[in-house]
Formats: sequence, structure tokens, C-alpha cells
Amino acid sequence: MPSDDPAIEGDRATHWARALPFHYGWVIVVSGLLTVFACLGIGRFALGMLLPSMGVSLDLSYAEMGLISTGNFVGYLLAVLACGRLVGRFGARLVIGGSLLTVGLTMLLVARSDTFAGVFALYLLTGAGSGAANVPIMGLVSHWFARPLRGRAAGFMVIGSGFAIMFSGLLIPAVNAEWGLEGWRYGWLFLGLTVVAIALLCSVLLRNDPADLGLDHCGGDGTGPGGGGHVVEPDAATRRRILARLGAIYFLFGFTYVIYATFIVTTLVQERGFSEAVAGRFWFWVGFLSLFSGPVFGFLADRAGRRVGMATVFAFHAGAYLCAGLPLPDPFLYLSIALFGLAAWSIPGIMAATVGDYMGPRHAVAGFGTITFIFGIGQITGPGLAGLLAEAGGGFAPSYLLAAALAGLALVLALTTLPRTVHS
Repeated sequence: MPSDDPAIEGDRATHWARALPFHYGWVIVVSGLLTVFACLGIGRFALGMLLPSMGVSLDLSYAEMGLISTGNFVGYLLAVLACGRLVGRFGARLVIGGSLLTVGLTMLLVARSDTFAGVFALYLLTGAGSGAANVPIMGLVSHWFARPLRGRAAGFMVIGSGFAIMFSGLLIPAVNAEWGLEGWRYGWLFLGLTVVAIALLCSVLLRNDPADLGLDHCGGDGTGPGGGGHVVEPDAATRRRILARLGAIYFLFGFTYVIYATFIVTTLVQERGFSEAVAGRFWFWVGFLSLFSGPVFGFLADRAGRRVGMATVFAFHAGAYLCAGLPLPDPFLYLSIALFGLAAWSIPGIMAATVGDYMGPRHAVAGFGTITFIFGIGQITGPGLAGLLAEAGGGFAPSYLLAAALAGLALVLALTTLPRTVHS
């Protein structure tokens, strides 16, 4: 029977963790992958698959579709503001578990909603849960991994979104085919139950720090949190300067990628004439290709430097948005899907590693929370503006072209404004 003594339970956990044939940090990575799968992949990106049928059922305009997505990001942004204090008071493990549970329960309630206002309010709360889970889990990278492994560790976490996109790309069309016009409700139901199950599992697996299990950092040499001896952390003024530059780049990523992720399925169905099943297969391929995005570009950022890694990702994204926005033959849509998918979720992982490099582990969660707040502003403005442009122009082409231009700007900023780290 389990002991009532926390010290005994802690000793058992430590013994179990040390008995593993690999560092427990990789269990944290798997937990992070599941967290991202649930809070972002399902809690956010599944919306793109659900919007077409939900829009028809609830008679939503393009602008209202955009506002639903924007509401999610407003909730995300509000959660980011409170995230640092919550983690400081309750610890990352408890905050992540509770936040994932919030995501799952609010999605179950969306399945019962009959109005735009109801969906908007509930999906705002879903966004709050997503933000309060995502920021702490990415911040754990700097606590559990030494500097040379951070890019790869964070890269494996962020591919959870890719698995979720594959999952929703197969599930939602099948559910809609079975239940017809109201199939989107069953889609929300199944997805919400999945998130609740992941919340319970991650609450068991996660730990706040290697010291909780008597371990050193994964990849470390036992001499310090960075794995390379004493870590010199920048002063407050330097931190603010660096975070402002990272925040500007992260804002542009948030503004641009969310336009594509939210509306590409709607574009394929309502503007290009593809069936929902075919569009779902497109979305599945985005998810499949994105499985390579985090590890590949995380490895590139570890080896060639954070700046080169970021710039390469933005080059891929700019090409994807141009292929979707220009009046090109349908084969360019395949190229668009490939370019976006291959680099899809790389930036959050590289950013998490970069913040750890510049700020040090002690300031990593707060620093990542700060730039995520700025990133959230981009996510709020992106889909709302895209929806309004689509209403005015009769389609999403102007929105994709705007996204391409801003991705190009982010590429330039990554190469020219970021200071060098030990890796770049």
C-alpha cells in the first residue's frame, strides 16, 4: 500500500527514477509531448478541422470564425500573465495538470453549446488552460536539460502538436461522416475526453526539478545547471533588451502561423472546392510532416546556432504562405502543406532553448512567459484580422500574403538583431 509519509514516497520515486535505463529527463520530454498534444494540438489546432461543419451548423460568418480563434488566444494571453505566479506558488506539475483538466472540461462543454457567444466564452477558457499548461512545460526544459541538449529536448516536446493534427485530421471527418451536421459536437466530445485522460497521466509523471528525484540535469556534468560549470546570468537591463528582441520575433511567428493553421482547411473546402475528407488528409500530412520539425530544427539550432535555426524556419513558412496566397495551380498547395508542415512547430522549441541560453535556468520560466505574452498578442490579432480581410476581399489570399511578408521580416530580425550565445 502507498505510504502516507511524503518522504517515503519521495524515496520510492527517486529509486524508481534512478533504476531507469535512461535519464528521467526523457520522461519529462514524453510528458511534455503529451501536454503539447493536449493543450495546443487538440485545444487549439483541432479547431481548424471543426470550423467548417461547426460554422454551417451554427451559421457562423468568417469574422465570427476568426473571433472564436481570437477568443482562445485572449484566454491564452491572460493565463500567461498569471503563469509565473501560479508556478511559483504551486509548482509546474500541479499547474500543468490542473490546466490540462481545464482544457478538457471546457471542450466537453463546447460540444453542448448552441450559440456563437457560448462557443466564444468556453473556447476562451480553453485558451486559458492551454497557456497555463504550455508555458510551464516548455520552461521545464531549462530545469531538466543542459544547454547542448535543450533544442532537441524542446523540439521533441513541440511535435505533440503534429501528432494531434494527424489525430484530428483522421478523427473529425470520420465523426462527421457518421453523425452528419451535428458531428462536430461529437468531435469536441471525443477530443475533450482525450485531454482529460492526458491530464491525469501527466499529473503522475511530471516532476518540477531533477533535484526532486536526486538527479543532475540531463546532459550535465554535475557541476551546475547548465551542464558546463558556473552559469553567468545577465543583469536585468540586458534581460529586458534580449527579451524585447525575442518577443518581436515571437510576435511575428504568432501572428503569421495562426492564420494558416486556423484557415487553411476552410480555404481548401470553401475556396478551392476540396471535400472535407480530402482537406482532412491535407491536415493529416501537415501533422505527419511536423513530426520532423521540432527535432530536426532543434538539432540545427543546437549545432548551427539559434539565429540560423529560426531564420531557416521562417524561410520555410514564408514559402508556404506565398504558395497558399498566390493564384497558383493546385500542386502548389501540396508544396505549401509540405513547407509549413516540415517547419511547423520549430519556433516554440527553439525559443524555449534560446531563453534558457540567454536567461539561465533560474529566469527561464519567467522569460519564456514574457515572450509568450507578446506571442499571444500576435495570435490574438492574426486570426481576427484574417477573418476581416476575408470578409472584405472574398477570400483568404490577402491574409496569406500578409503572413508571408511578416515571416520574411521575422527572418531578417532573427539574423540581425539577436546577440550571439555560446552556440551562435
